Amino acid sequence: MIVSISPDAAISARGIVKRYKGAKGQEDKVALKGIDLDVPRGSVFGLLGPNGAGKSTFINILAGLVNKTEGSASIWGFDIDKNPRQARASIGVVPQELSTDVFFTPKEALEIQAGLYGVPKEKRRTMAILESLGLLDKADAYVRQLSGGMKRRLLVAKAMVHDPPVLILDEPTAGVDIELRRQLWDQVMHLHERGVTVILTTHYLEEAQELCDTIGIIHRGEVVTVKPKNELIASLDRKTLMVTPEAEMQPGDLASLPGAQVKADGNIYIDYRPSETRVADLLSGLNSAGISVRDLSTVEADLEDVFLEMTYGSDG
Repeated sequence: MIVSISPDAAISARGIVKRYKGAKGQEDKVALKGIDLDVPRGSVFGLLGPNGAGKSTFINILAGLVNKTEGSASIWGFDIDKNPRQARASIGVVPQELSTDVFFTPKEALEIQAGLYGVPKEKRRTMAILESLGLLDKADAYVRQLSGGMKRRLLVAKAMVHDPPVLILDEPTAGVDIELRRQLWDQVMHLHERGVTVILTTHYLEEAQELCDTIGIIHRGEVVTVKPKNELIASLDRKTLMVTPEAEMQPGDLASLPGAQVKADGNIYIDYRPSETRVADLLSGLNSAGISVRDLSTVEADLEDVFLEMTYGSDG
């Protein structure tokens, strides 16, 4: 099978299948069921999905750590089968697990990693990378002395020693406190400003909504959608009207307003589809029910709503 490469794609995948042989008497387990995916160059791409959806399997195939069963893929235009060295040189992967050798210093770890990628000594940027990730003052400390957040940053540094145009971060902020998470993302976004394509997997959906410009969702080994973030959120066609009434609501006050409910904060919440219902019609219904409005606002759908609808909602 020949990969149909988009000229604007940092990664192109077609028909990627991963099948694990079942134990004796058991069926094979299919982790990926034919992944078709293009990641735009220069994007911050969110690759989302529930646990076990196949995200890490797909990433490990791109990184050369797992052999695919079927399909083809390219990284920065290099086919991972025909040009494996060039393809792997075009990608840096920050793994989910904190896998570091505690007997090396960060400086030594980066030098070894650069050597493994064949980066000549005169072209290595060890100290510059450590400085960019806030680790310069820890360059000669043993890795075992670093905090969890610093070890995360060291993994990013190791992924960048060969200056790849594509950086994949697999749950990079898992277990990291809010301050360190913000520092890490400031540093990663600096890399993106320099032209690096960033691919992020995360369970922190508010993080993906803030950082990513394009979202792909994988569920049960299949890609269910790939769209620009704002377009994806808008496609849900769902909003909530939040109304603060002048007077406290009593049981039965909302009987004539289907779908309206009063929550603990005393506000009225009405879910509606903008394509079918106008806010003016909802306000007219409130007026007909004799409810005076002190204040109101609309609550937009967010990425979490879309994610739940396209994954757990599809299971129903």
